[in-house]
Amino acid sequence: MQIQLIRSATLRFTYAQKNFIIDPYFAPKHTRPSFTGTSPNPLVDLPCSPLDVIAGIEMALVSHLHSDHFDPAAQDLLPKDLTILCQIEDKPTIESKGFHHVIPVTSTVNWQGITITRTPCQHGTGEVLKEMGNASGFVFHSENEPTVYWAGDTIWCEAVADVIRRTQPDIIITHSCGAMWGNHVLIVMDAAQTLAVHRAAPNSIIIATHMDSLDHATVTRDDLRKYAEVNGLGPEKLLIPLDGESITF
Repeated sequence: MQIQLIRSATLRFTYAQKNFIIDPYFAPKHTRPSFTGTSPNPLVDLPCSPLDVIAGIEMALVSHLHSDHFDPAAQDLLPKDLTILCQIEDKPTIESKGFHHVIPVTSTVNWQGITITRTPCQHGTGEVLKEMGNASGFVFHSENEPTVYWAGDTIWCEAVADVIRRTQPDIIITHSCGAMWGNHVLIVMDAAQTLAVHRAAPNSIIIATHMDSLDHATVTRDDLRKYAEVNGLGPEKLLIPLDGESITF
């Protein structure tokens, strides 16, 4: 099994001999609007060409429709006959972009021998949560493969803790950049919440992503590594890949 961080939340998976991509975001550097007024997004270029990213993929999974998870560049580049898995409420919008093999995941689907289960996210708190709308995480399970929980755009919350208790994942992929909305509301995990994931799942390997790429982030890769080491979470249990880096299990 191989997980490659492309940039931000975009991942390329090889799992059970199948190739797929999560949350394709292909915009060139500084071509998308700022979230905070600090800088146009994304802050960095892709580590390779978008065509290389999608070469040989058999499916795309779109967790929600925020612009840093399924952007116009990806909508233009992905083949229109590609299978796309998504939230049920996002199906009409994705189909309106010309895609004609869109499968909503209300609970669990089996795709090419891989069981994919949608999990809840809490993408903020209070009024900001209403503004963010629904997002989803996913658990991947297949015979003779590690169980992977991709938590998605979420803060640490009871729903995430419950998924960990129920599924006992071997690998947990977090969004750990501490993104803030309006400079005061956390909308994805920060360093302390990533540590909370480890404490809830001490036997799991955590892969922290969605970092150093958007202007509303407050935690860098270096910040997270320093915080983790001070709190006893070492590199054997917390992996923080660079853009383009592949991790093989």
